[in-house]
Amino acid sequence: MTTTDADLLLTGGTVWLGPGRRSTAVAVRDGVVVALGDEAAGCTAGEVVDLAGGLLVPAYSDGHCHPPQAGAEKLGPDISHRESVAEIVAEVGRYAAAHPELDWIVGGSYDPALAPDGSFDAAWLDAVVPDRPVLLRAHDYHTAWCNSRALQLAGVDASTPDPAAGVIDRHPDGRPVGTLREPDAYGLVDAVAPSPTLEELTTGLALACQAQAAFGVTWMQDAWVEPGGHLPYLELLAQGRLTVRSNLAFLAHPDAWRDELDLFVAQRAQVEAAGAPRLLSARSIKFFADGVIESGTAEVLDPYEDSHTHGMPVWEPDELAAAVTAVDALGFQTHIHAIGDAAIRHALDAIERATRTNPEWDRRPVITHVQLVDPADLPRFAALGVTAAMQTYWAQRDPLMELLTAPRLGEERTDRQYPVATLARLGTRISIASDWPVSTNDPLEAIVVAATRQTTEGLPAGGWVPAERFPLEQGLAAATAGGAYQGWTEQFRGQVAVGMAADLVWYDRDVTVGDPLVARAANVLGTWLDGRATYRA
Repeated sequence: MTTTDADLLLTGGTVWLGPGRRSTAVAVRDGVVVALGDEAAGCTAGEVVDLAGGLLVPAYSDGHCHPPQAGAEKLGPDISHRESVAEIVAEVGRYAAAHPELDWIVGGSYDPALAPDGSFDAAWLDAVVPDRPVLLRAHDYHTAWCNSRALQLAGVDASTPDPAAGVIDRHPDGRPVGTLREPDAYGLVDAVAPSPTLEELTTGLALACQAQAAFGVTWMQDAWVEPGGHLPYLELLAQGRLTVRSNLAFLAHPDAWRDELDLFVAQRAQVEAAGAPRLLSARSIKFFADGVIESGTAEVLDPYEDSHTHGMPVWEPDELAAAVTAVDALGFQTHIHAIGDAAIRHALDAIERATRTNPEWDRRPVITHVQLVDPADLPRFAALGVTAAMQTYWAQRDPLMELLTAPRLGEERTDRQYPVATLARLGTRISIASDWPVSTNDPLEAIVVAATRQTTEGLPAGGWVPAERFPLEQGLAAATAGGAYQGWTEQFRGQVAVGMAADLVWYDRDVTVGDPLVARAANVLGTWLDGRATYRA
């Protein structure tokens, strides 16, 4: 380019093109990068952004998150950052008093480490809301805390048996405490709680898109779409307000998946009929293979140290393999939540059966979380072409790890968690995922923790399991190009290059230089989707 006009010119800083590669400027026309470096700097442009010595990187992909749930949290009591049970209870009481018109008080998400063993008592909520049902989600979204009125309406009492794949915490006399673990258990209360309206869901999703854009995310994998959950996305798309590219994963249920196949296909067709495949797709099916270690429900090969159980598989292995094979045959990507080493083995087995049974195609299966992997299964990820969508932000010895996870696993298994560097060395494709709102949706936080294996305070010195530290630029690549591959978008996004979509993020400093812990202080100043600003500080 010489005198050809550009719509947007970003100059005056560093442009990250990939590990070890840099440029100085980017020119954009019609939403596409048309020039880099000196050639870009020579362009005339309708808008010129001075990067002011900052860093421009490709916009991020969030390989596993729950935007509708995150948006819904913004519409209820503000409990997600409370640091004690008393603070949560006070906020629930305040919110209930401010909203006397609500029949139910529903919110999320509280920190399960704030009570011993993550067990929260209904009586604590009864003290501030005795007359209306209260239903709160924990950060892990595998646990719920209810007051007595909610339990009463759901018919949950001392005589209620634990569901097949769930746990009702109980007092010594059998009465429910108020904590319900896994969807089969808290679903007893969900079944009698009011469903949010389409308008409420759409409003929450719009808020979620804004929150993602503020951290530089322009593609996300919604990893938990119940029947009709695609409709808020279609609403935002029709209104021109879907500002984050989204792929939907419909949730398959162990007891109903055969009957759900036609619905999956029909909902995918509705999304495809909207005619905006670069903005909205529905190419995946989500499976919960197990629960979470903090609740003792993740499925593990060796028993937990405290309970001497193996956790709680959500699917029988043969049934999971049959379901994965069936959706794979319909052209859906498999996306499996698997945390314990037994669940991860069963997830790999299921993908292997689908691969052997069905004709070859560009299936790109995903296993997410990948927290505790048996060493024998590590090479299988690359061999089967499985992308590991990992929440590397969790790879730190934070209070949740110290109080709930490590005591259940013991030190040997604790130190085998989140083997991101080993998987990458073995050739596994890695994408960075948040599981938001379970934890932060800031990709840079996840990248920094992966690089340091340290808490915000820099502990432990040298990092926890330092052999698994994942260099910061490799983390950037996983969060950009890695996520783009996961979502079949690598042909047009995921890197800053001529001909690629101008999905870009501007930081106020170069996060690739110096101590990675210092990168935590960087701020996003701008995010662009197809060259259009979706966030400006």
